[in-house]
Amino acid sequence: MTSLPLSDALFAVQRTTPLVHCITNYVAMNSTANCLLAMGASPAMLHAPEEVAEFTHLAGALSINIGTPSAAWAEGMQLAARAAQESGTPWVFDPVAVGATRYRQTLSQALLAHDPDAIRGNTSEIMTLAGLAHAGRGVDATASIDEARAAAIALARRQGCLVAMTGERDFITDGQQHWYITGGHALMPRVTTLGCALSATVAAFLAASPSMPLAAVAAAVASFAVAGQRAGQQAAGPGSFQVALLDALYQLTPDDLDQFTGLEAA
Repeated sequence: MTSLPLSDALFAVQRTTPLVHCITNYVAMNSTANCLLAMGASPAMLHAPEEVAEFTHLAGALSINIGTPSAAWAEGMQLAARAAQESGTPWVFDPVAVGATRYRQTLSQALLAHDPDAIRGNTSEIMTLAGLAHAGRGVDATASIDEARAAAIALARRQGCLVAMTGERDFITDGQQHWYITGGHALMPRVTTLGCALSATVAAFLAASPSMPLAAVAAAVASFAVAGQRAGQQAAGPGSFQVALLDALYQLTPDDLDQFTGLEAA
């Protein structure tokens, strides 16, 4: 038994079916939508500047992913983030490959000004956002969780938000409380956009449990840890793993998170 109510957070998602507005990349749209549906949430993929602010006010949460940015999409992201900030709609920022180009770094700084409720990234992305020179290799992480731990805590304190840093072992912090999550499977990095889908799932959990954001973020990450572990037990490779993961997310129950032993205070 952990001291975070993970099962309550999953139950809230399944009970309330939160609407999640996702501004995500071309590669991730389909897999992100399917993962949200499997978890019990309702996805919407809108990015046009003409409508994103209006729709953000209707949604339970917003997830912004800068995987394939362009000028029009960047404008839409900033309009949506501003709308979320103004309306108090929880929103999650996924700074994909932020260290790769100046354009991504400039866009990320503009989005951070709109106070995300949570940031979900790999170690290299979190270190770059925290101001450390660690560009990584494209979307890949090249630092360990332990190397990036201080950066995640500093970023959470500076932004006043939660940071979920994922890798072989995951680290979650609000700047004061810190948690490690273990689980998942070695095939997860072999399937593209799982991190993108997780960021949107974090948004769904925040929408469903606004009064316990730390537990919500931890429950979202733990859900992928449990589902990934189960999927890996029957998958023969990345293709069958992707299908098995979707099924495992769909089959996940609050009892599964009650029995989850991979969460520990850090």
